[in-house]
Amino acid sequence: MNPHGNATFLLLLSIVFLSWRICHGGKILIIPLEGSHWVNMDIMIQALDSQGHSVDVVRTDKSWYIQDDSPHYKAITVPVTEAFNHDFIKPILKNIIDIERGESSFWSFASLQAEMFSAMFDIHRIMCKMATNMFKDKDLMDRLKESNYDLVLTDPAWGAGILLAHALKLPLVYNARWITSGEGHMALAPTPISYIPMTGSGLTDKMTFTERVKNLIFSLIWHAQDEFLIRPQYQAVCDHFFSPEIRYSDLLQGADLWLMRVDFVFEFPRPTMPNVVYIGGFQCKPAKPLPEHLEVFVQSSGEHGVIIMSLGTFVNELPADITNEIAAAFAKLPQKVIWRHKGARPATLGNNTLIVDWMPQNDLLGHPKIKLFVAHGGTNGVQEAIYHGVPIVGLPLFFDQHDNLLRLKDRGAAKVLTLAAVDKDNNFLKAIQEVLNEPSYKTNMQRLSRLHRDQPITPLDNALFWIEFVMRHKGAAHLRTESYRLPWYSYHSVDVILSFLATTAAITFLPLVLFRFVCLEKCLKRKTNKK
Repeated sequence: MNPHGNATFLLLLSIVFLSWRICHGGKILIIPLEGSHWVNMDIMIQALDSQGHSVDVVRTDKSWYIQDDSPHYKAITVPVTEAFNHDFIKPILKNIIDIERGESSFWSFASLQAEMFSAMFDIHRIMCKMATNMFKDKDLMDRLKESNYDLVLTDPAWGAGILLAHALKLPLVYNARWITSGEGHMALAPTPISYIPMTGSGLTDKMTFTERVKNLIFSLIWHAQDEFLIRPQYQAVCDHFFSPEIRYSDLLQGADLWLMRVDFVFEFPRPTMPNVVYIGGFQCKPAKPLPEHLEVFVQSSGEHGVIIMSLGTFVNELPADITNEIAAAFAKLPQKVIWRHKGARPATLGNNTLIVDWMPQNDLLGHPKIKLFVAHGGTNGVQEAIYHGVPIVGLPLFFDQHDNLLRLKDRGAAKVLTLAAVDKDNNFLKAIQEVLNEPSYKTNMQRLSRLHRDQPITPLDNALFWIEFVMRHKGAAHLRTESYRLPWYSYHSVDVILSFLATTAAITFLPLVLFRFVCLEKCLKRKTNKK
């Protein structure tokens, strides 16, 4: 065959292959979260798009991160009056920082819990209003039903996607770490609080008696928050648009597949279920070359290397006195520093520190000159640090951040400071110097990196396989436990135990009752005969 014939044949083969992928690609409806949750969902969307799947993304007209147009998805925009965005989170964050910096006491703990309760209530109130707006929009719901989606993919930390999947009668897949009521496993698998620490407790899986009491208290707090503040809001939507017999808790627990954004290099060992697929670090990838100006700055660090600092998507700035303390500490170090910071320029900033509005975090963490990551402890940043083997000095602020960092601290790969301790006795500088100068931190983090990378399939490819598995089989009911359909007394076998006790009591005491009855009858006969 001549060269032109070869080229024509290859072109036709490529067209056939691409046409086959387009024809056989699935249709996926995605209801994501904002902020850092969207960052990792967007990576999954790009991967699904590259596999030939058609993706629609539900967003609000006040969306914070989710763009209206993208080459990877088509946006479906829902009008709302309120949304989870920077204006919503900024005052909450300010209050949390003020409380965290105050004197540690019962009242500060109670104030922090009250602030978090209020924030969670408002977040889910906003999401329920969004769901209500969707269900009232008949044209929108008709369009969604006519689109013949293969499944719904959602982050269950908000419940709108769970409700929408039920309304459309579609298989449901979670991109999950959190659910509306707390950590995802709590709704799915047995969670013995004797060795599974509750979020916010600051505990590990090795607890003393006093710590187990504390863990029980935090468990009750999480259950109370769900029972009285969160679940009733979603149940009201179910009652209005479905029926009172449809329980929101059943919809939440009834997902076909849970793609869990952790792995057991990071998470403490615990019971799990067959429809949980662990994809921790799926957003991580080998580092790409840095932009020229950053590469020049990094190379100028010489043998001392570079420290990077970022507090995530939610936190743009800290109080001025704290940023000045941080800047002053950086100025005393021989390392160069790249600091993602959007607030006022600190007065104590040293010549070794470069302030940026944005940084290619994954690419920097993968650079051989990076020695340390100063981080807030968000899941994405922690997993990228594990992937690239970079030890952490943690400054947790809220939600799960302290717990994430605690897991690394327990494994000897991180040093954790409270916000209140940063500007006291050079604590921040001492923490950085300890992690830089004590080799065990780097050694332990690199060990975690080797464990995380030693997998037969990458976490992202694993996630794609299981999403397509659900599409191929119209769900994954054979992997899903039916335990959530049981009432609490059946789940814990209380009815069986009571029946057993009743039977035992009957077998034990019935002969005694009969014996007593016979004896009493004989006594009566004797008395009658004597008369």
